[in-house]
Amino acid sequence: MAEMLVETPDEVVKFLKAQHDLIKDTFDEVLHASDPKAREDAFQDLRRLLAVHETAEEMVVHPLVRRSVDDGDAIIDARLQEEHDAKEAMSSIEKLDIASQEFLDELTMLRQAVIEHAGQEENEEFARLEGALDAEARQRLTKAVQAIEAIGPTRPHPGVESAKLNFAAGPIAALVDRVRDVISRALG
Repeated sequence: MAEMLVETPDEVVKFLKAQHDLIKDTFDEVLHASDPKAREDAFQDLRRLLAVHETAEEMVVHPLVRRSVDDGDAIIDARLQEEHDAKEAMSSIEKLDIASQEFLDELTMLRQAVIEHAGQEENEEFARLEGALDAEARQRLTKAVQAIEAIGPTRPHPGVESAKLNFAAGPIAALVDRVRDVISRALG
């Protein structure tokens, strides 16, 4: 998988920023793939990476920012709306013919929205998180993010953007997603 290629920083902000870079690179890999199989493989990597990344942020990072920084509610509400919109878009894109121009056009628009979203997180959320937590707390937070990513859903689930909903629906969604992934890989 693509995420195995990135060095794993032990500090949460660096870890999440490295994932943002990987997400951008994986979008590019999908968009520049020359054959449908390569595009499909890269798209599956992208879908999984986005899903686990956002789930971890929604379950651990966003609630902490909401509680720890001034204007945390406003910052997180805006990020959650962006994440919901991205999940809706990804769910629609999944239904398109991967070899079609419509797929490429829709994915290009999603890429731009995700890059803008990542920038907002980095500038508004992560910068404040660095100021609110000491280095040890940020390292502990990295471990929590990594644990959630290891077991989280691998596909978008629009409407499941809060920590409570992720804790309630996430384990079932993750199990279903991972079974679907195994079946998809088995069928080629």
